[in-house]
Amino acid sequence: MSISWNWLLIISGAVLILLEVALGGFAGFDLVLIGSAFLVGGAVGLLFHGLYLGMIVAGILCALYIVVGRRWVRAHLDPKGGGGVRSNADALIGEKGLVLARIAPHQPGRVRVRQEEWRAVVDPAASGSMEEGSEVTVTGVDGVTLQVR
Repeated sequence: MSISWNWLLIISGAVLILLEVALGGFAGFDLVLIGSAFLVGGAVGLLFHGLYLGMIVAGILCALYIVVGRRWVRAHLDPKGGGGVRSNADALIGEKGLVLARIAPHQPGRVRVRQEEWRAVVDPAASGSMEEGSEVTVTGVDGVTLQVR
């Protein structure tokens, strides 16, 4: 039984894409685009019945992405780099909130920000505690815990 190398490119591309999706984008979208290059290369090779054509197309697309596209993707998809759009919990940085349960340096409390209740800790640069009913500003996010001052 012989396997077509073009089918191997297609299967490898699909595995790379699924791996990126399954692991939550740990590679910064790189595996999706390289996997897509493999898929396109394999499809072109199958369409024109050319082993070398598929590999050349996949190689050229991968090289183009690494040389040119990677910088563009990183600049537009990195919310912490300031170039992208802040979303999810990162969008709360700078927002005002109301303390619902006392927050002390080594005692987490609760705050309400944008009509949502969050676990909160004192920002490492701040000192003292924050009493219930006081207004705070979100300075950072650590998982599902807001840092406030």
